[in-house]
Amino acid sequence: MTPVTYGEGQEERIREAAGGKVGDFIDPFGQGYVELALELGVRPERIDTIADFAAIEEHGVKGDGSSAAASSGVLAELARMISDGKLEVPIARVYPLSEVREAFRWVEWRHTCGKIVPQS
Repeated sequence: MTPVTYGEGQEERIREAAGGKVGDFIDPFGQGYVELALELGVRPERIDTIADFAAIEEHGVKGDGSSAAASSGVLAELARMISDGKLEVPIARVYPLSEVREAFRWVEWRHTCGKIVPQS
């Protein structure tokens, strides 16, 4: 997996990171990312958004969010994939609980390449 930053030139950075061809696209952000996926040549049935509900209707993309995967079987499969090294969950930042407001600010900026997790 290659993290790609948001902002101007993102389409080119995605193409470069993907070697020119993007086969799948998950949109957790909305605000035009389904259209970006289409511009990248991703087929609508290979695009999944959890944020752009209008795009589901307009472009025929999937809208399978967390509720579609909310089962112990899916969680067990993900845990196996992580254990086998087939799935990486990047950690962007770690915050102590005393800095939870700062953690939420960081998430609101939507410039994370990974998860924000509490410090144990």
